[in-house]
Parts: sequence; structure tokens; C-alpha cells
Amino acid sequence: MSERFRIAPSVLSADFARLGEEVRAVEAAGADLIHFDVMDNHYVPNLTVGPLVCAAVRPHVSIPIDVHLMIEPVDRIVADFAEAGANLISFHPEASRHVDRTLSLIRERGCKAGLVFNPATPLAWLDHTLDKVDLVLLMSVNPGFGGQRFIDAVLPKITEARRRIDAAAGGREVWLEVDGGVKVDNIARIATAGADTFVAGSAIFGSKDYAATIREMRAQLARAVRA
Repeated sequence: MSERFRIAPSVLSADFARLGEEVRAVEAAGADLIHFDVMDNHYVPNLTVGPLVCAAVRPHVSIPIDVHLMIEPVDRIVADFAEAGANLISFHPEASRHVDRTLSLIRERGCKAGLVFNPATPLAWLDHTLDKVDLVLLMSVNPGFGGQRFIDAVLPKITEARRRIDAAAGGREVWLEVDGGVKVDNIARIATAGADTFVAGSAIFGSKDYAATIREMRAQLARAVRA
């Protein structure tokens, strides 16, 4: 069962002077996805990367690129990231004037579509959109900066999101991803709560041995399955 878990290193914590080398290294180390945190200094108080960086990274990896848009508005940039090689594109519902339209736009561009929920954002947005969602991303920190500590109060929300997905997805695969403060020492608790996809930035890129860190994460996940 542990094969259902996915680990997504976030390039926000990578060495940008060696970005191509860094993403190749985490893929070789066993990563399942490459995660892009896209911030606009508007929706969140930071400025990071755009489609040009995604396009530059795409030839260096064969695994999917998972783009998390922390920008407002979102629709204009969706096509640019799809053309740049993104495979999954997620956005915050508060940043879209028409959530259903944005989800459709992402899927029409050939990407999987996701909704992102900040710690205080209610899951009620899923009530009328889950049929168009391929990914639910729960933030376990307040977005804007890497290296923050995991907010334990998000654990019950993960469990509730899992319940909603299992009840409404009708057998269709919908990933439940968690981003923020994911470490070797808490990944099992997060998995037990119901997550199957884990974004880890500093925990991986800040370690001396990417492969050893990912192996230890998978070992912790295997224990969570047995629990």
C-alpha cells in the first residue's frame, strides 16, 4: 500500500544557481513529483518563479511537475504554465472569480486541476467542484514562505478532506496533498490523517543526502500504513 504515497520536493528550497542539477538529483533520489511554489507578492507576500523557470526545468526531469499557484488572478497564467510543461496546476479558490471556470481551463489545457486550502479556508468549496478536481492541496502553514513549522490543527482537516474525497469521488482518483512543514518525523502522522502526497522543501533540499531522506520518509510512511 505504501506505493500509493507520493513525495514532491519543492524547488523553493533548492539551490537556484544549480536548479537543473538539483531537480535531476531529487528525481534520481526517488521523488515522484517536482513541486513549484509560484508566488506573486500580491496574493502572498513573496515573489518566486514564473513559467520560464518551469520551462527551463522541464527538460531535466521525466517526473510530473506540480505547480501551486499562489497568485491573483490565476486564469491568465494557467496557459503559460501548461505550455511550459506543468502536469498539475493548483490554485486557491479565493484567487479566482469563477472557480469552476478556472478548473475547466486547467483541464482543457491537458493538466490535472487542483484546489488549494489555506489553514483557515473552509472545505465547503469542494461541495460543488469535486467532480472537476484531481487534487486537493491542504496548506499546513500559512503560504508565502518556506521553512515554516507544520500547524498541527490541520490534521483533522486532512481527515475531513479524505472523508469528502472518498464519499464523493465515486472511485475516481483524487490526490490529497499536504504542503508545509512536512518532515521525516511527522510524515507518518500526516499520512495516517489521510494524505497521500507530501510536499517537502527544506526537509529534502536542506539535507545532505536526498536519497537517504526520501528513503526514510518512505520508511515512515510504510509504518503509518501498518499502524
